[in-house]
Amino acid sequence: MEQDRVQRYVKSLERTIENNHRYLKESIEDFQEMCRMASPEKRMPAGIANDIREMYKEIRNRLTEIKAIEQLLQGKYRQYYRRDALRDKEIMEFGFITKNCYSKFEYTMVQIEAIRRLKEQAPRVDHPRESLKWFRSEENQVAFTKDLRILTELDYQPTPEEVGGKERETTGSRALTLFLINGDSASLDHLQSQIQLREHDIIERYDKEEVRGVLAHLRKVDPLVLEKKFQQFIESKGLVKLKCIFLQIHSSNDLEADLLKLIKTTLQGMTEGELRTLSI
Repeated sequence: MEQDRVQRYVKSLERTIENNHRYLKESIEDFQEMCRMASPEKRMPAGIANDIREMYKEIRNRLTEIKAIEQLLQGKYRQYYRRDALRDKEIMEFGFITKNCYSKFEYTMVQIEAIRRLKEQAPRVDHPRESLKWFRSEENQVAFTKDLRILTELDYQPTPEEVGGKERETTGSRALTLFLINGDSASLDHLQSQIQLREHDIIERYDKEEVRGVLAHLRKVDPLVLEKKFQQFIESKGLVKLKCIFLQIHSSNDLEADLLKLIKTTLQGMTEGELRTLSI
């Protein structure tokens, strides 16, 4: 009798997982489509941002419930539970897709808010000085200038997930990190084939012996932590002869210094395999 009761209980838990799985399967495509509507270049339908946030919250709740039930079934009721490997894989993929889409949506909302403030306040924001042409590619240089405008103008607000919890620090938390990697052509070829940056970061083969790039940060980043990550990557790929320089930019004022001259002088004094963060 007790065994029958337990089996019925396990079945009810499995039905809950199945119902949530069905909801996710039916909702993920709609969620992706809604997130695609968020664009700095196009006008979003009224209320779509709130709809996206509410749907994201519901999807995350369903994923959390599935995880909690599966932990219970695989623990206390292991003998009565038979895992569905295909379903588990789909649920894991749904979680990845949701997180990725929402991350892009959040970044797009940052851009939209920056553009709105620029239009309302119409402040004069200086472009990077002509002497600091960080990229040869005009497309990359425009993207860099756009990131700098957002950096200067936006008072970044916490996401709904952060409200009610520990809100992220906003004052002075945003930054761009300029990086330059110098070395032999073969090592840089290998570096470019292996390195993986985020969607909104920029990297360019500036010339035969130099790679330049920009990392965009929405949260405060410790330069030493960033430097260590690059060092671990470079060492893991056997690129121990490369020289790396990092410069953290918090506003357009940081670009007033003659950075290219500073970088050139610094490179001359560096040894192979050395990484260095410059203070501006």
